[in-house]
Amino acid sequence: MAATDIERGLSTAEVEERIAAGKINRNMELKTKSVKELIIENLCTLFNLINVILAFLVILTGSFKNLTFLFVVFLNTAIGVIQSMRSKKMVDKLTLLTSKKAIAVRDGSEVELDLDQIVLDDIIRLGRGDQIPADAVVVSGEALVNESLLTGESDLIKKQPGSELMSGSFIDSGLLRARVIHVGADNYVAKINNEAKYVKKVNSEIMNALNAIVRFASIIMIPLGLALFASSVSELWDAAGTPGNSALSWCFSELLAGHVPSSALLSTVGALLGMIPQGLVLLTSSVLAIATVRLARRKVLAQQLYCIETLARVDVLCLDKTGTITSGRMEVEGTYPLPVEGMGAGEGDAAVPVDTTVLDFALANVARATSADANETCQALLNYYADRPVEVSEPLSVIPFSSSKKWSGASFAQGSYVMGAAQFVLSDRAFAQVENRVAELADTCRVLVVALVDGFTPDGDMVGEAEPVGFVTIRDEIRTSAAETIGYFNEQGVTLNVISGDDPRTVSSIARVVGVPGADAYVDATTLDTLAKLDAAVDRYHVFGRVTPQQKRELVQALKRREHTVAMTGDGVNDVLALKEADCSVAMAAGSDAARNVAEIVLVDNDFASMPAVVAEGRRSINNLQRSASLFLTKTLFSMGLAALCIALPPYPFEPIQMTLINFFCIGAPGFVLGLEPNNARVKGSFLTNVLKRALPASIAVILAAALDIFVARVFGFNQLTLSTMCLLTSCAASVSLIWRISQPLTPLRVVLFVFVVAGILVGVIGFPELLSIANLSMGQMVILAVIVVFTCSVFFKLATMMDSLKPRRRHAATGFGRGVRVRLGRGGGKVSSTGSTAERFAKRVAADMAQRREARTVREAEARALEGVAQAQPKKKKPTGAKRFRVTKSAQGIKVSMPSKKKK
Repeated sequence: MAATDIERGLSTAEVEERIAAGKINRNMELKTKSVKELIIENLCTLFNLINVILAFLVILTGSFKNLTFLFVVFLNTAIGVIQSMRSKKMVDKLTLLTSKKAIAVRDGSEVELDLDQIVLDDIIRLGRGDQIPADAVVVSGEALVNESLLTGESDLIKKQPGSELMSGSFIDSGLLRARVIHVGADNYVAKINNEAKYVKKVNSEIMNALNAIVRFASIIMIPLGLALFASSVSELWDAAGTPGNSALSWCFSELLAGHVPSSALLSTVGALLGMIPQGLVLLTSSVLAIATVRLARRKVLAQQLYCIETLARVDVLCLDKTGTITSGRMEVEGTYPLPVEGMGAGEGDAAVPVDTTVLDFALANVARATSADANETCQALLNYYADRPVEVSEPLSVIPFSSSKKWSGASFAQGSYVMGAAQFVLSDRAFAQVENRVAELADTCRVLVVALVDGFTPDGDMVGEAEPVGFVTIRDEIRTSAAETIGYFNEQGVTLNVISGDDPRTVSSIARVVGVPGADAYVDATTLDTLAKLDAAVDRYHVFGRVTPQQKRELVQALKRREHTVAMTGDGVNDVLALKEADCSVAMAAGSDAARNVAEIVLVDNDFASMPAVVAEGRRSINNLQRSASLFLTKTLFSMGLAALCIALPPYPFEPIQMTLINFFCIGAPGFVLGLEPNNARVKGSFLTNVLKRALPASIAVILAAALDIFVARVFGFNQLTLSTMCLLTSCAASVSLIWRISQPLTPLRVVLFVFVVAGILVGVIGFPELLSIANLSMGQMVILAVIVVFTCSVFFKLATMMDSLKPRRRHAATGFGRGVRVRLGRGGGKVSSTGSTAERFAKRVAADMAQRREARTVREAEARALEGVAQAQPKKKKPTGAKRFRVTKSAQGIKVSMPSKKKK
């Protein structure tokens, strides 16, 4: 582009031409779900559908008082919606904190535009701290650019005319103008985001278990419900004198006459409601919602309820170096003075104080002298010497840092000093003398040499040969809490992998400092040029450097193929693909919008030390829910069994009011108390397996006791009221036995809870016999009941002991190059299967097609937004200029840009 074009930019006509052609910078960032999507997601569930159908049947009977079960459905849905809305509000608020404006040159003047008003070939002005809004090529000026959010590389990259700028990176220092070469979906950052736009399936054992229970109940309910209804209608038909040809024809005639068999319908709905674990669903939502509130007080945002549980189950944690282990800033690791003879006198009689080394004096004063345009290195030195007693000397002349010279310097009364890369500061002779020392220090840090020179020319060049006085090592600032947090996960048996786009030697040194096991062995991901090599490296290394965004995702996929539960932390655009792929993703609030929006957990205060608190909340939630869920599932299982039993041996033994006593004292109250207890024990085994092990013995005991009660009642001719009373008391005995067992080991709270349950049942049965339909049993009936109670409890404890003795199913993953082999070893033998992901790839293709269709619908909207920016510029005519296109591809360094010419740093 000609100099005049750089100064004038695009004309109004050229802007309108590009808008008409669709060459506008449409917002392609990953966004949070809309309010409508969140409501539909929480409302349209199988659980809600089943309850709505049952509510409709109750409405047909006109018995509106029996619709109270809908309160649980409403409360459960409300908790989900409120939590989702809360998370959306927080993430949207964090997104608004980042800059969303850009300065463009149009018609010879600078105009402030929204990012989605930028068009192709716009000339944009960028200065220190500005985020690059679209891929562009530098046309004038120079700058150092921070691309860590895109590549993970913490080193600053020099950009000069002809260099390409990638959207999403930041200007660290300097000032330049650049021409936009990609807009919208063509931007580098948009391409990464588009790959992450598939809908991520939540990997939660609790949610999967609840869904499985509800699905199973929904399948069983249909035949059981029809059979129960038919049985009840048959009884009504018999009571009506068996009119008509059959009970079915009589029922249809009654319906056509407007007479709904209310009693049959209500009894069927009552039995079916017992099969749905409504209380368990509500308890789960409540416990996890309380956990999110507790985490919010610790500045941790859980974007969906079940992610807390997933993190507690994680056995592999993948850490991004920049922003997670390190703060993203630089710090001084150490200073290493060299012996200095005859130095200290400068242009006057002043000398370096005797209690200060020449190296410290030079570093502190050169950093202060060049602080007006301090880069990260200079800022690290200023922080280092802020509380150290080094004499401040007034500079006589200052040479700011230059990316071409690779050093900065200043003259003082005590002498002239330069600071920079040894290869650029020292002569070949001087560098040869210190080369080994530089190489030794450079193994873990960035090394700068400080040297004494005779002075500077008017053009800012050194006078005389530089004589080294020492070295300073700069490294990424490690978070103070990183080592303690890493130690916590080591103690918990979690495998730690550090995955970064930075130099693998640097990553390895930082990993060693914070205590990552196996940090000495590292691999440069540029050598992993095939999926087979990358898959094999997963088993050998725990530190990965020079990793591209796509490789990060592939590493997570390889770990998941080995059936690990994987968590990923990150803050940059380069982490988005891996964050979406991980079972649980954690992002820093100060990171990119895309990372925050795709993560399940956001650390609002950007402190990795909050992670143990999340794990603790997850453990408390899972372990307590496993205990409480067995109470609710017991009712579901014995309701199904009793319904099946009562089809052959009617009637159903429980009255609705009696089920209220069981629901409150045997299920609801103990379930919620045990569900909110402190519990930091490690999570072991499968959620559903653990729950079934506790619930099945009690359910079988209740069903056997009910069958025995029905048999005894038929043999001795007990009436329906006596049968109901016996079934109620034997069921309570089995439930109390289960509460006793899951309360082990006993604590003061659990003892109080157990006494409350037993006392509540006794008070209800003895104090309110009429309300609860309790029969006045004779001595003989009481003896029979006592025998059945003892039998019930004995069966429960025997079955529970047998369940505990069962060995869990073992599962091992054996993998070779490329594809994995899954080996399942169980009690009944083994099974070998492939871990191929054909269905996964198909799902991703479908998701990509849907994303393209959604993108097409936004074009008109984006064009309208871009036209708003045209009115802000002065209309002048100008011939359209051609636009050279540049490409961004992967290379050994992570990113390769095609451009006319580019000098190596």
